[in-house]
Amino acid sequence: MIGADIGTGSTKVIALLPDGSVQAVQQQGYITHLPHPGYSEQNPEDILQAVKHGIKEVVRQMGAAPAAISFSSAMHSVMAMDAQHRPLTPLIIWADNRSQDIATALQPTEEGKALYHQTGVPIHPMSPLCKIAWLREEAPELFEQAAMFAGIKEYILHCFSGSYVIDHSIASATGMFDIRQRQWSAEALAFAGITPAQLPEPVPAHYTLSALLPSIAAELGIPASTPLVMGASDGCLAQLGSGALAPGHATLTIATSGAMRMTVPAPVNDPQQRLFNYILDSKHYVTGGPVNNGGVALQWFVRDFLQKKAPEDLNTAIQQALAIPPGAEGVICLPYLLGERAPVWDPHARGAFIGVNPRHTALHFMRALLEGVAFGLLSIAQALQETAGPISKISVSGGFTHSPGWIQLMADIFQQPMYLGQEHDASAIGAAMVGYEALGLPYTSPAAMEEEVFIPREDGKSIYREHYHLYLELYERLKGLL
Repeated sequence: MIGADIGTGSTKVIALLPDGSVQAVQQQGYITHLPHPGYSEQNPEDILQAVKHGIKEVVRQMGAAPAAISFSSAMHSVMAMDAQHRPLTPLIIWADNRSQDIATALQPTEEGKALYHQTGVPIHPMSPLCKIAWLREEAPELFEQAAMFAGIKEYILHCFSGSYVIDHSIASATGMFDIRQRQWSAEALAFAGITPAQLPEPVPAHYTLSALLPSIAAELGIPASTPLVMGASDGCLAQLGSGALAPGHATLTIATSGAMRMTVPAPVNDPQQRLFNYILDSKHYVTGGPVNNGGVALQWFVRDFLQKKAPEDLNTAIQQALAIPPGAEGVICLPYLLGERAPVWDPHARGAFIGVNPRHTALHFMRALLEGVAFGLLSIAQALQETAGPISKISVSGGFTHSPGWIQLMADIFQQPMYLGQEHDASAIGAAMVGYEALGLPYTSPAAMEEEVFIPREDGKSIYREHYHLYLELYERLKGLL
């Protein structure tokens, strides 16, 4: 089974065998464009080519056509399409903040609160709800030309099959989907100014498109009869791929961004609107929160402050920063380079280093940045425990798992063990697992394999606790100043 995970920074394609082993992996990156302050855009054609390349290469490595191809995708992307299925805009991704004024105005209103509870999506410029409303207000001529609004997975599946469909999981992250009725929300669509006909048809995660377009099949080197399985969002599939469906089993992911999540049987009610509720499948919801500033913040620091550009420089800098004592000898970082999502949902938040004196080096700042990212995720874990119940186990995934020292830091700050599976590609694995289930084929979950456990250390425990409380207070004191 091929699992294709369409991420923010790259697409990763894997081949999963029924015994739970990953036999082939292909990854290809692409660029995010920042043409104006607050904008984050990608070229959908670049991503389409990366998906094609990954599938073609995995098929070549395996020497055989797959039983099916199942998809995972990053959430919250959207672009306008014309009646001839041509993009009218670039792909506007989750990190785009151009609609922050719309989100800020809507969030505290009764309408905003009602939409949060109906759709499960906190009011924030990440959501396609706000992005489409921005296009209606700021680009009315383009908005009038739009026959369809689609995210990256829907665009790629249309290119592959000719059909516009969206899985319930991705739909539940748009801010326009009623997560209990599992249909487009009339109230949300009225706010955005669009109709259901301008959105893809919502279908379950196990829904299967029966055939590829012949030209695409020939390009990929597989039969046109190869099924395409919808799959779900990357965050929800990370739960499945990590084997984290039991109550109290949380996942912690850090890649470009980051997130903490738990699986629940029904949406949880958070009066403070800190957490999302997304659909995984017919029996599971995923609740939690994302942070904007994960690996992207570290890459920025290594590139622009340490003046290092090689890919391996990031891991070297992390190792060197972890040699600095816990607490970075007094430096505290608010890592809000791209604003922040959970739990504060503040697109206006800005980054800051506090407590600096002449003895601090660049590596002290790097250490404080690592700790700041961890504190943000810890604050989400705290909200989860207040709403969804105690966290009994944390499984980790994402690019940060290639740095054992970083995982250990998370265990030390959370004061909970971190469990690392043998496979790092939880979202792609989760997609492949859904593919097996959709076809009714037996398989062994990779999550049943051996895990490495990172046990929290006592060293630095008290200073982490102190700095965490300062981190929370500093945000409240600085909020609105910039």
